[in-house]
Amino acid sequence: MRGIISTLATVWRIASPYFRSEDRWRGGALLVAVIAIELSIVGITVLLNSWNAKFYNALQDKNWNAFIYQLGYFCVLAGVFILIAVYQLYLNQWLQIRWRRWLTKRYLDHWLADANHYRMQLLGDAADNPDQRIADDVRSFIELTLNIGLQLLNSCVTLLSFMVILWGLSSTAPLRLFGTDLNIPGYLLWAALLYAVVGTGLTHLIGRKLIPLNFQQQRYEADFRFGLMRVRENAEQIALLAGEPAERQRLMDRFNNVVANWMAIMSRQKKLTFFTAGYGQASSVFPFIMVSPAYFAGAIQLGGLMQTANAFGQVQGALSVFINIYRSLAEWQAVIERLDGFDRSVAAGRDAAKTAGSIAVTPSAAAAVTFNDLVVQLPNGEPLVNIADISIAAGGNVLVSGPSGSGKSTLFRALAGIWPYGSGSVTVPKGARMMMLPQRPYFPIAPLGLAVAYPAEAGTFDNTKIAELIAAVGLPALAARIDDEEHWNRMLSLGEQQRLGIARAILLAPDYLFLDEATASLDEAAEENVYRLLAERLPQTTVISIGHRSTLAAFHDRRLTLNREGDRAWLRDGGPAQAAE
Repeated sequence: MRGIISTLATVWRIASPYFRSEDRWRGGALLVAVIAIELSIVGITVLLNSWNAKFYNALQDKNWNAFIYQLGYFCVLAGVFILIAVYQLYLNQWLQIRWRRWLTKRYLDHWLADANHYRMQLLGDAADNPDQRIADDVRSFIELTLNIGLQLLNSCVTLLSFMVILWGLSSTAPLRLFGTDLNIPGYLLWAALLYAVVGTGLTHLIGRKLIPLNFQQQRYEADFRFGLMRVRENAEQIALLAGEPAERQRLMDRFNNVVANWMAIMSRQKKLTFFTAGYGQASSVFPFIMVSPAYFAGAIQLGGLMQTANAFGQVQGALSVFINIYRSLAEWQAVIERLDGFDRSVAAGRDAAKTAGSIAVTPSAAAAVTFNDLVVQLPNGEPLVNIADISIAAGGNVLVSGPSGSGKSTLFRALAGIWPYGSGSVTVPKGARMMMLPQRPYFPIAPLGLAVAYPAEAGTFDNTKIAELIAAVGLPALAARIDDEEHWNRMLSLGEQQRLGIARAILLAPDYLFLDEATASLDEAAEENVYRLLAERLPQTTVISIGHRSTLAAFHDRRLTLNREGDRAWLRDGGPAQAAE
């Protein structure tokens, strides 16, 4: 019971925000309509049960007029049933897509807010494959929640409706054993209850392992898809290293997990199907076994027999709902656990940015970036970089150097506010526009103009200006392809990508530009051209560069050096960049 209550509480936490959102009136109206139609379907089922008795009595009595009338009555009920069944499906799907659109946006907002997706990775990302959680699990959650909820509602209302009918029929068709009538009030109801309880219990014992197996199957499938995507994204590097055999083995290892878990699901479902299929077949004859003695004794007519059998089947079916939807319940439980894990991972990433020991990045009235007793740590708590008190005033260009692995890039991440591990604070000029340009810039799959202008919205910059900048950074051939849509990160060399990154920086014109080895793939002549272009096009921008080349000193006024001492590095002011050479 604790598990059921916990699961329902999780379902409520995931589902209820939509029905309190800005779309609550439309979503609520659709849900009410779907529920009303489901109740109408139960009402028609009750009417059809009464029709059974009259129709089969007409057959037994060979009453042609009654037979024709009952056929017409059935056509009316069937027509209404078909009409509302069609609209129930339509409205159900309409509700699903509206709910999915809202919930998907909510998850995207929480995942992408304030670099939370990056912190989740730093924390180990307990929610594996966020893409699957948002794309597949949200869809499955909504679909299964509605379908299972409606089936349970149908079963409850059907049970209450036919319990009354079955109780009354028990008195008209008494239990007859060995020629003796046994007066057991509502015996048909108790028989249906016992039959369903035993069946439900056995189904759970056989099929309960499907829940963790379904959970693992979704994870293994997502891992395999992610591996395929990685090969596609890194096709050039794999081909240059002749790494196809290694990748093939790695992919087959992941796929073997898919196969092994699928075989376990097959084995468990085979056992479950053996039972549920046999249970279903027995269910079709069990009510006749219970009522036939009274029929052959002449206590009831054929119509009464068919009505009683139908009512018994409805009660038994309502009580056996868990048997019929067990596989769906197992899948639903796995989806709920995955979304709950994603929620917890999102919350952990958000909390990591708010903890007392994290690095604070705050605006200041001073026209400088200032590090105040800053300690940058690794996720395991080990210290990486220490900075006592250093300021970078606006207007000068600064070169940050130091040995590889000393924490230069991590220092930039802390300055950007996406690295939460450490203590101390960084103050930045209030209202200043800051831009980080990594060694491998990111370009969305979009027309080249939009890809270079990213993350600005379409129409922010004129394509003519963007094309001129692309040519200015040394890519005149690409300037003519400003409207072409390609996977630019895949088709361009790293040097070409870095040139486009510089074009992006000039286009966005930040107040502070941080270059994390953003020209490392360019030759010295191209690098010199890029820095001169930055000085010419962005005269008011303060450029802070991470780099190892000695030639970079010529483009900077000041050097900050990371010196390693034991297990940590200290950032010290090295004075003028040229003098430090």
